[in-house]
Amino acid sequence: QVQLVESGGGLVQAGGSLRLSCAASGLTITNYAMAWFRQAPGEEREFVAVINWSGRSTYYADSVKGRFTISRDSAKKTAFLQMNSLKPEDTAVYYCAADLWRGPVDSASTTGYRNWGQGTQVTVSS
Repeated sequence: QVQLVESGGGLVQAGGSLRLSCAASGLTITNYAMAWFRQAPGEEREFVAVINWSGRSTYYADSVKGRFTISRDSAKKTAFLQMNSLKPEDTAVYYCAADLWRGPVDSASTTGYRNWGQGTQVTVSS
């Protein structure tokens, strides 16, 4: 059974930074993807960023490109999301997801993931 545990959320002022972590346990597939999604109140869950098991492939939503960086520690099966230049519109619950790597485009869809974390709140004040 796969378990994903996020940490690192919090309250930050606009322009500030936060670093999210997602630790995976029970993940037995080798060619996996680890991704971040977010969901604001009243909105659908949306893709933020994804990285494959080797770290050679990353893909970002246009709204975060240049501000957020996804990385991973493959030995620890942990993914990170460094968020810089945060904006109030980045406020959301951020979810980690993991499953088989299907390429950057297909791995950017919520339908590609069976395994989800519990979410961590990120609030950016103006």
